[in-house]
Amino acid sequence: MLKSLPARVVLGLFLGLAVGILLHLYGPQALHAAYPAIANGAHLIEALGDLWLNALQMTVVPLVFSLLITGIASVTDAAATGRLAARAVVLFVVLILCASAYGIVATNSALMLWPVAPGEINAVLGHAQAAADSTTTPAPDFAEWIKALAPTNVIKAAAEPNILQLVIFAVFFGFAATRLAPNLREPLVAFFNAIAETMVVIVRWVLLAGPIGVFALSLGVGLNAGIDALGALAHYIAIVAGVTALATPIAFALALLSGRQRAGAFARAATPVWAIAFSTQSSLASLPAMVETARGPLGIPARVVDLVLPLAVAVFRFTSPIANLAVCIFIAHLYNLHPSALQMTGAVFVAFAMSVGSVGLPGQVSYIAAIAPICLSLGLPTNLLGIFLAVEVVPDIFRTLGNVTGDLAAATILHQEEKGEKFELSADANIGA
Repeated sequence: MLKSLPARVVLGLFLGLAVGILLHLYGPQALHAAYPAIANGAHLIEALGDLWLNALQMTVVPLVFSLLITGIASVTDAAATGRLAARAVVLFVVLILCASAYGIVATNSALMLWPVAPGEINAVLGHAQAAADSTTTPAPDFAEWIKALAPTNVIKAAAEPNILQLVIFAVFFGFAATRLAPNLREPLVAFFNAIAETMVVIVRWVLLAGPIGVFALSLGVGLNAGIDALGALAHYIAIVAGVTALATPIAFALALLSGRQRAGAFARAATPVWAIAFSTQSSLASLPAMVETARGPLGIPARVVDLVLPLAVAVFRFTSPIANLAVCIFIAHLYNLHPSALQMTGAVFVAFAMSVGSVGLPGQVSYIAAIAPICLSLGLPTNLLGIFLAVEVVPDIFRTLGNVTGDLAAATILHQEEKGEKFELSADANIGA
């Protein structure tokens, strides 16, 4: 089991918490007075944890920009191949926006029913509160928000980083690139695809040190908070995983209502896909099973399946905005911050963009790249993401289950739309005859 990187990261989390809690029980001041070498060593380890988190965050801006450009290119290329692909893209956009709205409402509702306690705030934040005070900014009014959407200086937007401005520029850049002649567009897209893949390699390298980095970060949390840190992490997992888990029955209901599927038949057909999704936490690894299920038990024609499902895996992640927004809203509640409606609108746009652009790999790889931009768009600190990354394996199971169910639901909906169109054309032909 310990050969698995997520398992080693989780082990590092609990070892760090255990050591930190023991030092906290001794008393930070007493520890520093009696054993200054141990106290100084603990602070040095905390600094190593911050270094590891910074190494992850340094990939965010180039990765976000590159992924958006390559993602837009893939969507527009697919939409240009035919009417079915264009309708699939429209359906994906609608479902992702609806999922974002659900994620905001469900997470805030869950936190109203089970609010973050003051002890949990102190437990998770500790010395991080100073960073929050230095990074949060007042919410702008509507006129300022509109004026600030377009960056006057893209380099400055990337350096600050003003992630919403950067995402908007990347979207314009990506769509403009699709208007170029093929001899110019193809090498440009290949260049940004190479940058994105390079950033992914760097992220994987940094994640190899994940057990050490998470150990260092969690030691600091345990040292500052003691046993209360475990309750705060449990609360986080319950909220994010619970909100994300509900995406699967929502997608299931879409397949029944809009895709005209029978509940028992759809559940039996999807069970092998769910088993693979649960074990791999990867929509990409679940694709072959989805194709076989859609063609066979669900009875969807191969020409629909072969276009819709690969496109869905590439650009449609039903649960990404749900889970990502849930993480950010939980962080906002920890810091007792209340993003304005305008900030949440910007966050939904960023979450939508990242759900289209992020790679279809296990969540540990894309976690920081997908969630940090949303945090930044809301004016939230990102220094807790390293801790939450360690327990992402639990919400990630529900992310993938919801994603594959959403992919199958989208295929059934588009199949029914095509059947309806054919029926209307046939009826018109008979009337004309």
